[in-house]
Amino acid sequence: MSFAMFGIGVSGGIAIGPARLLSHTSLEVAHYAVPEDQFDREVARFDSAVSEVRGGLESLRETVPPGAPAEVDAFLQLHLMILNDSTLSEAPRALIVQQGCNAEWALKQQMDNLIRQFEAIEDTYLRERQADVVQVVERVLKALLGTTTTVSGSGGRDMPGILVAHDLSPADMMLFKQQSFAAFITDVGGATSHTAIMARSLNIPSVVALHHAWPLVRENEILIVDGRQGVVLVNPDRQVLTEYRLRQEQWDLERQKLKRLRSTRATTLDGVDVQLHANIELPADVDQVRKSGATGIGLFRSEFLFMNRPDLPDENEQFAAYRAVAEAMRGMPVTIRSLDIGNDKPIEQGPRVTNNPALGLRAVRYCLSEPRLFNAQLRAILRASHYGKVRLLIPMLCSRAELDQTLAMLDQARAQLREEGVPFDEQLPVGGMIEIPAAALALEALLERLDFLSIGTNDLIQYTLAIDRTDDSVAHLYDPLHPAVLFLIAHVIRTANKHAVPVSVCGEMAGDPQLTRLLLGFGLRNFSMHPNHLPMVKQVVLTTTLADTESTARRILSAHTQERISQLLGKLNA
Repeated sequence: MSFAMFGIGVSGGIAIGPARLLSHTSLEVAHYAVPEDQFDREVARFDSAVSEVRGGLESLRETVPPGAPAEVDAFLQLHLMILNDSTLSEAPRALIVQQGCNAEWALKQQMDNLIRQFEAIEDTYLRERQADVVQVVERVLKALLGTTTTVSGSGGRDMPGILVAHDLSPADMMLFKQQSFAAFITDVGGATSHTAIMARSLNIPSVVALHHAWPLVRENEILIVDGRQGVVLVNPDRQVLTEYRLRQEQWDLERQKLKRLRSTRATTLDGVDVQLHANIELPADVDQVRKSGATGIGLFRSEFLFMNRPDLPDENEQFAAYRAVAEAMRGMPVTIRSLDIGNDKPIEQGPRVTNNPALGLRAVRYCLSEPRLFNAQLRAILRASHYGKVRLLIPMLCSRAELDQTLAMLDQARAQLREEGVPFDEQLPVGGMIEIPAAALALEALLERLDFLSIGTNDLIQYTLAIDRTDDSVAHLYDPLHPAVLFLIAHVIRTANKHAVPVSVCGEMAGDPQLTRLLLGFGLRNFSMHPNHLPMVKQVVLTTTLADTESTARRILSAHTQERISQLLGKLNA
């Protein structure tokens, strides 16, 4: 029977091949009493399973090939950190003794406690890290139960298979890497899930959040995965197969052509230069940035240095990371965003969790409430500025008062370093992220003290439309083409250009080639995106005449319905 499934396309491209189902362990574990005289034996059984999983992950890290994307090792290291954290490696031992229960049940209880904490998180990336906790627990459960992760079937030698799973861990992806899967599809996940991030880094078509793929798809059924549209076709007929094979060939040819653009300047047909920068999470990402042909790093998400660890990185550790990136970029700009976490981050000495963390103490609000932590980061960024073209970006600014407090703390860090005789860039540029509608509407007050702006479209859309993009029940309402969203983006770009303040877009909209001409028409000349998206955006820039985009962009801003906006956007991209 032929049918289609729809999810979130997180890595573009088209793949065709037989389904390969990944077996998985159910987390519905047995619960039984353990006699008191068996407590030590049960604890030892748990410790043995943890040691087995730790050894397996460490062995996988040692076998990561030199040319593998940095994300592979980063996620394996993340899973090791989760496993070694006392909340998973120690707390279940205490539960075994306190409750007299089996190791599997104790581990499952502790996991459920952690998941409840993660479910209160509003930040998309951090919220989706609960999947990493589940996957680590699943590996320990498999060790306790004596089962292994396997892929069903014999493996289809005539064409690469398509891996179908409820979810995929980084370790799973490493184990099956040699089998050369053409695509990944999963029931769960989101645009910032580890599966999505790794699929993009590997340039493998991937669709997540399909909900029922694993139970519905059968082994060896032919699948078509359209990673751009988020569509999976099961058992397509001959005509559909022929059509998608042609699309696949066209996609592959286009991708080969795009590689030739790496060293080409991003210039419109009427001679206007456009800066295309890349977003990174860790210093290891710089190699991918350089291969993409990016002319700088427009967003270094510094919070990744703080995540999934029992302690906080001190000033010297942060300085080493920032300096490594600045030196590796060899004089190209590196924009480091200050810590963008809040009470949704489970770190020691953090503020209490509230009912709505997205509107609570997060980003710059959190940093201002933790002056010692903020001071250490500001000093580290200033010190790194001596070794490259570093810029500081402040997230989630809302008012002039917040900006003034932040700049006062920056002045304090500068004074400390001067007194200590530590060199730094006295003219370090300071920018603000525009992701709150209030900041966009009251922009002129902020521009008086900022050197540049960066529009974070992901949160700007979420806050403007009052939609939690991680909530499946309303995610379909998350619309970057909503008239109010387009008005705010155009207003920020227009106002920044009027005051001769550089402005960029660093959210998902920047990496969408369907929106490149629209943003150019609004007056944007600086984009920052995932490195893999950069060649496609560059191709659009190279084939664009600004005079044509500006008139259509004005008409789009005057449109009042999504239907009319989509119609005009189609004309713009024709």
